[in-house]
Amino acid sequence: MTAIRVALVDDQALFRAGIRMLVDSQPDLEVVAEAGDGREGVAMVRTTRPDVVLMDVRMPVLDGLSATAELLADPDPPRIVVLTTFDLDEAAARAIRQGASGFLLKDADPELLLATIRTVHAGSSVIAAAATRELFAHFSDSRLVPVPRTYDDLTQREREIFALAARGLSNAEIAAHEYLSEATVKTHVSRILAKLGLRDRVQLVVFAYEHGLA
Repeated sequence: MTAIRVALVDDQALFRAGIRMLVDSQPDLEVVAEAGDGREGVAMVRTTRPDVVLMDVRMPVLDGLSATAELLADPDPPRIVVLTTFDLDEAAARAIRQGASGFLLKDADPELLLATIRTVHAGSSVIAAAATRELFAHFSDSRLVPVPRTYDDLTQREREIFALAARGLSNAEIAAHEYLSEATVKTHVSRILAKLGLRDRVQLVVFAYEHGLA
C-alpha cells in the first residue's frame, strides 16, 4: 500500500515536530516535507507534490490563506486542510471558499487529525461536517447568489443525493439513508460534482449555503 504523502506548513517548529511524529507513526501516512512560512510552503509543495497539506492560517512572509490560493491555482493541486486556533474563524471560511478541503483546530485530538488526513485523501465525506456547516452558517453572506443553471442539469435522484451530501453525510450514511450501495452513491456524487463544476464535497457544502440550497 502506498502511503499518503503529507506536508506541513506552520511557523511553529515544535508544533510541526509533534505532528510529524504523530503522522510518521502511522503505516499508511508519511510526512514528506515541512515549511515554516507560506512562501516557503508554496515552493516546497510544488517540489515535493504531497497528497495532503496541513496549512496554518496565520504565518509570516505569506499567510496560509494566500498560500492556499496560490497552490489551488496550480494544475492538479493537493488537498489542503487549513489549521486554525478558533472554531469560528473567518479566515478558515475564506480558505474553504477558495477550494481548501476543510479546516481543523490546532488543538484537535490526535486521532481526529489522522482521520482528517485519511478522509480528505479519500474524498468520501466532509471533515467535521457539523462544524463546517456552523462555520458557513456564521459567515455566509445573507444575500444569496442565484442558483446557476448547471443545477437544473441534475436529475431528481441527483438532487436528493446533493441535499444529503450538503448536510455533510458520508457515502456510507447516504447509502444507508437511501438504500443504495456505496458504489452507487459515489457515482452519483462524482456526477453531481462534475455537473456543478465543484472540486470536492466540501465545495458542495459551500455551494449549497451560498445558493440557499442547504
